[in-house]
Amino acid sequence: MKKVFYPLACLVAGALVACGGQKSGSAQADQPNEVALAYSKSLKAPETDSLKLPVDENGYITIFDGKTFDGWRGYGKDKVPAKWTIEDGCIKFNGTGGGEAQDADGGDLIFAHKFKNFELELEWKVAKGSNSGILYLAQEITSKDKDGNDVLEPIYISAPEYQILDNANHPDAKLGKDNNRQSASLYDMIPAVPQNSKPFGEWNKAKIMVYKGTVVHGQNDENVLEYHLWTKQWTDMLQASKFSEEKWPLAFELLNNCGGDNHEGFIGLQDHGDDVWFRNIRVKVLD
Repeated sequence: MKKVFYPLACLVAGALVACGGQKSGSAQADQPNEVALAYSKSLKAPETDSLKLPVDENGYITIFDGKTFDGWRGYGKDKVPAKWTIEDGCIKFNGTGGGEAQDADGGDLIFAHKFKNFELELEWKVAKGSNSGILYLAQEITSKDKDGNDVLEPIYISAPEYQILDNANHPDAKLGKDNNRQSASLYDMIPAVPQNSKPFGEWNKAKIMVYKGTVVHGQNDENVLEYHLWTKQWTDMLQASKFSEEKWPLAFELLNNCGGDNHEGFIGLQDHGDDVWFRNIRVKVLD
């Protein structure tokens, strides 16, 4: 069948539209379509390279094809760290047991295109006792050390985190407040209710919607929390968390203006030192 290509110039206001003005999937919903997304190849690089990706009749763009890391790279890096591999059509992080002490072969993984208003859907599973997370609206942040050298800051100081956890076996499940470090929670701020995650070794569905400041987390086909960025509620939550202005001034500043001036950022998968798998990763642009 004929393939329809939508160059990046046709992403008018973020919507998927054909060059003639038709929305993708309207006139040719029965045919496979593709969309071009720009992406950046290295730390703070502009999105000057373009990648063609499949988009279905509902507007969902497949950003991982189960075979390659096209469009993906390490956070702050120009390649995919070696501990991230592709296994049976899944992205896998091969754990070291070192927790958040990331090494040169590890580190967080990002899809290197900045999304603004979107729905993200994927599936994940963990090994026994594993911890990970999905980051969104992330920026690549550096600061200066005492000698004036650039130092890469961790991804989570600029990005809200959808927690991924083996609730039954990881101690983080009992920390925080009111279960706000359990699976699908907004990490350290809002608990997922109901808590409907499946045990380690089983696949879970995750959904994150970001639309003009409203954020919804979904888990296994249920919405489990909602909050609103760039509001007094958001600032108050930050002040009550580990990212408060007093405890972590840089994190507070970045998260309080989450997504930066354009309110957009990368989607990231966390290296927390444990085995975790991701598959069926797709994004729908809502602009």
